[in-house]
Amino acid sequence: MLNSLITSKTRKKLLLKFFLNGTTKSYLRNLEHEFCESSNAIRIELNRLEEGGLLISELTGNRKYYCANVNHPLFSDINNILKKIVGIDQIIDHVASKIGDLESAFIAGDLAKGRESKIIDLVLVGNTLDNNYIETLATKAEKFISRKIRHIEVTQQQLTEFFANKPLLLIWKTDKF
Repeated sequence: MLNSLITSKTRKKLLLKFFLNGTTKSYLRNLEHEFCESSNAIRIELNRLEEGGLLISELTGNRKYYCANVNHPLFSDINNILKKIVGIDQIIDHVASKIGDLESAFIAGDLAKGRESKIIDLVLVGNTLDNNYIETLATKAEKFISRKIRHIEVTQQQLTEFFANKPLLLIWKTDKF
């Protein structure tokens, strides 16, 4: 669906990279290696997005780091569109209720880094979660979104231990706490 809206594959990758997770930062050469595309094609799209105010940049040493302008009026809209296209919104609808004492849910792996992926790594934080029911819901959601869902259930302490210094994208949190 995103391909029909945005014809530039480089722009699509940049939007996913920076707007799926608004805290992501990167520089040109890193993007070149990650996307396996020419630096010129990436630079052109970065400049367009920066001129439009969607990206902001800062110089650190000899590197120009880019990140999403989270204060841009369209940031939330673009973020929501990308979540719908990736299928995160459907996962939340199918998984967040009726699975036990769920405290929060995160996306990990490539999607948390803003990279396109056919696999969604879902980290569910809570106690006494119904793993069989989660598996059933994940299998159903996979059919809707045409992506594989890998999930892990952890406690808050395990989240802190296992995922320290790893990118996580918070997608749901209970309002109990």
